[in-house]
Amino acid sequence: MLENSFGVIFFLKTPKKNEIQRTVYLRITVDGIPKEISTKRKWDVNRWNQKSERASGSKEDAKSLNYFLDSLSNRISDFRTDLINNDQTITAQKLIDFVRGKNVSKVKVLQEFQLHNDEMLALVKKQEYAYGTYERYTTARSHVAEFINYKYGREDIEFRELNYEFVKDYELYLKTVRNCSNNTALKYIANFKTIVLRAIAKDIIPKDPFKMFKSKKTKCNKKPLSSDELERLENKVFSSERLSVIRDIFVFQCYTGLAYIDAYQLRPDDIKNGIDGSLWIIILFYCKVSEIQNLYVAPNFSPCSLLNSRSEMTSSPLFRQSKVEFRTSFLYANFFTAFSQKLNAR
Repeated sequence: MLENSFGVIFFLKTPKKNEIQRTVYLRITVDGIPKEISTKRKWDVNRWNQKSERASGSKEDAKSLNYFLDSLSNRISDFRTDLINNDQTITAQKLIDFVRGKNVSKVKVLQEFQLHNDEMLALVKKQEYAYGTYERYTTARSHVAEFINYKYGREDIEFRELNYEFVKDYELYLKTVRNCSNNTALKYIANFKTIVLRAIAKDIIPKDPFKMFKSKKTKCNKKPLSSDELERLENKVFSSERLSVIRDIFVFQCYTGLAYIDAYQLRPDDIKNGIDGSLWIIILFYCKVSEIQNLYVAPNFSPCSLLNSRSEMTSSPLFRQSKVEFRTSFLYANFFTAFSQKLNAR
């Protein structure tokens, strides 16, 4: 919103004692209301031109002071333009506060990241998010914290310090120091971008440091197991009981199509006899829209014996393992895929 009158002048304020060195002051007047602030610079009154509001002469110290005053004047002009573009009221106090740095947000990145994660955890308890989603953001925050310490040697930085260079350096850090694949690195970057967009929405920062960032996921050509390969894996006898259980979990997921989190949370109570007399898995899927899903359990594959052997457990997870152990079994999926294909090749 345009003001009726606007003025910015620099002047040497007359002190109580008649001194040659005087403080350079800035006065901003909007609609007849003046506000003053010291620039924290002193100058010789005999080398000051009040008509031009600048230091006179061509010496280096005069050029330095004039450059500082020009820069300050331009910053005030740019901020005033931003207020006009955002249809905000312009006052002398707002402009003076800007010069003092009061309008600059000092919210820190990791603090806001933690606030986001705490809010997400509260919603996990309300079943609006899966716990696995919260864990991913916790890991993403940990990576950002490690990167800030690695690059800047600090515990946290302010949002206003974020720029395109920060994003590119973070991508490089994930791929080199953290040794993440391209797709994994982009997932962590996407988690971090969510926090940045949240900060933009809260007017913490005016610009998006991701604006010029371009990325492209690597296309993964995953070769599925054939029925013969899966059968050989089912019949394979392992010397380790742990590998046998992990194999059962993997095969169980192959037949049911359950995701990692759904298999981890599966309980015997979730497996019921349907109206057709067959076994069905009836669970609440954690997806963008939570909904009840029914999955048919084929009676002629080996994990059914696993279900029978664990039928005495009614309230505990079907696969009684710690989260770390179960995640290990999930990571074994690629190993078993390659292993089965190698068995079939013999």
